[in-house]
Amino acid sequence: MKVIEKIREAVDGEGRTVFSFEFFPPKTEEGVENLFERMDRMVAHNPTFCDITWGAGGSTADLTLEIANRMQNMISVETMMHLTCTNMPVEKIDHALDNIKNNGIQNVLALRGDPPHGQDKFVQIEGGFSCALDLVKHIRAKYGDYFGITVAGYPEAHPDMIQEGGATLEAYSNDLAYLKKKVDAGADLIITQLFYDTDIFLKFVSDCRQIGITCPIVPGIMPINNYKGFLRMTGFCKTKITSEITTALDPIKDNEEAVKAYGIHLGTEMCKKILAHGIKTVHLYTLNMEKSALAILMNLGLIEESKVTRSLPWRPPANVFRAKEDVRPIFWANRPKSYILRTSGWDQYPRGRWGDSQNPSYGALTDHQFMRPRTRDKKLQEEWAIPIRSIQDVHERFMNYCLGKLRSSPWSDLDGLQPETKIIDEQLGQINLKGFLTINSQPAVNGVKSGSPTVGWGGPGGYVYQKAYIEFFCSVEKLNQLVEKCKALPSVTYIAVNKEGNRLSNVGANAVNAVTWGVFPAKEIIQPTVVDPASFMVWKDEAFEIWTRGWACLFPEADPSRALLEEIQRSYYLVSLVDNDFIHGDVFAAFKDI
Repeated sequence: MKVIEKIREAVDGEGRTVFSFEFFPPKTEEGVENLFERMDRMVAHNPTFCDITWGAGGSTADLTLEIANRMQNMISVETMMHLTCTNMPVEKIDHALDNIKNNGIQNVLALRGDPPHGQDKFVQIEGGFSCALDLVKHIRAKYGDYFGITVAGYPEAHPDMIQEGGATLEAYSNDLAYLKKKVDAGADLIITQLFYDTDIFLKFVSDCRQIGITCPIVPGIMPINNYKGFLRMTGFCKTKITSEITTALDPIKDNEEAVKAYGIHLGTEMCKKILAHGIKTVHLYTLNMEKSALAILMNLGLIEESKVTRSLPWRPPANVFRAKEDVRPIFWANRPKSYILRTSGWDQYPRGRWGDSQNPSYGALTDHQFMRPRTRDKKLQEEWAIPIRSIQDVHERFMNYCLGKLRSSPWSDLDGLQPETKIIDEQLGQINLKGFLTINSQPAVNGVKSGSPTVGWGGPGGYVYQKAYIEFFCSVEKLNQLVEKCKALPSVTYIAVNKEGNRLSNVGANAVNAVTWGVFPAKEIIQPTVVDPASFMVWKDEAFEIWTRGWACLFPEADPSRALLEEIQRSYYLVSLVDNDFIHGDVFAAFKDI
């Protein structure tokens, strides 16, 4: 969706104040993975969009494209990609635009950009554009209305026009006139350069309106995180620093925590003044840091740590091609990024009731499913690379994860357990000790309000429902005992399969079962999670592969721990178990006396 449409829908339609975040490409692979973890936490607070910068002279072009695509499709946030025309032939610009269009991204921030590293001035290259206006015109001419185009606004005039003491009135007026040309050429949103004097920003907005610029103007706020960084950024942008700020910072400039606390206070007060003047958008230049940006939003009452809302039980992709996707098999609940990757080649997505999952085929397993962010590698190494001397050690490792004593799991991309697991964590711990090694579960829910912080989703005024679900590995002997117990439990259905594909089930191969649904005002019933036997047979390859590529690989080649895990992989079954009686059922009754 275009950012301008989201802003108008929220601000004009609902009267809501909205916020957004900016990030930049880190220099190392580990930095990139850490950034995605940080984005995950920040995006949980539902920003309207996030943007990612484009390095001077196109220096980070490939990385920016990769990050933008992952943001849109795996972090699942509406993504705006910066695009500059410095040192960029038209062919390279079109390559970038085609790339993001093919990945469902609809938003571009069109900039001239800074000179390449080592150069003081911008020089137009042959076959390139001279300014952002040229870039806006090109995007509209070649891509029509597909892209939402944002441009930069400069409350104090563009830095190139600022001399000592500020920009002249003529330079400021010329800069405003140029901004209007960009809007007239097709830009539909303005985000401003950072500033620290809100009166300058408010005057800039008023001046824009007087010359006929009517589109939203979003204030760009950069929290002060450290003193030297603050001086560097304001010096580079030629930003005015008020005497009040200088007086406040000077005594604490060597105390980083005090500077950060003041930065949060200043950012909060600036935003309060801006919002009081009827502007309902805030864009935060995060510098890839989360605490200051989130603290400002909390001070403004725009977010609450305890009230992270979910439109669905899983985070829907922002990809324009997947906009109507509203149902998924439950098996990838703890590995959502892998699910998106494996379905990225689908030419259609389930809408409403689940269709034939074998029609648009799942993508094959690739190395990506088993490449983990390095910070999580460290957690796994600490928590799962402890020598395993017996099968009982395996049972205890799974039990400790279910009880929250471990933060990581080879079968989960998520950080720790989901809140709803605490409802059944003791029972899960008990069955893990018996040898039913759980990797996915949900408790039964019968008409809980959709605003519940534990199981709620879908917006206000609704009620949500869940069938109890448990997914686990177990030995053939345990499975046979469980199957016997299930004969006396008519509400329980199961599908079991081993690594070789041998299947055992009491439901048909096409018996799709909705296990989560919600009832909301003025909507059809929404059923976003299903147990689908065909998808389960696809998922089992990934689930079994994790025994070796997610866990055993943490041990040396000849380690006995590795051999034990490989034996489990060869001999165990993966089981999906549903108790369809979500009112009176007890799914754990199936495990009693085993």
